[in-house]
Amino acid sequence: MNYTYMLECGDGSLYTGWTNDIEKRLAAHRSGNGAKYTRGRGPLRLVYLEVLDSQSEAMQREAYIKKMSRIEKLALIQMCDWEEHLSEWHLERLRVTGTDGD
Repeated sequence: MNYTYMLECGDGSLYTGWTNDIEKRLAAHRSGNGAKYTRGRGPLRLVYLEVLDSQSEAMQREAYIKKMSRIEKLALIQMCDWEEHLSEWHLERLRVTGTDGD
């Protein structure tokens, strides 16, 4: 499985990324070892998650979303009920609430 995701940072900005291991990637963000952009911008909150079949698809989707305006990204987040497709156990494991490795 490959994932394209968006995080909302503590300053209100949005970060978009992709990974083939969402739990590991979110843990890296949570500990401050994720993307340079998200360091110092905690707390972080997972606001969008898309499951794709291939790495190529996930990377292309990430690039497409990054080109969207903030308004378009917020509309995408609102339109998509990605959380409905996950169990409560998965939701709890995917929560990103850490700051910068504190």
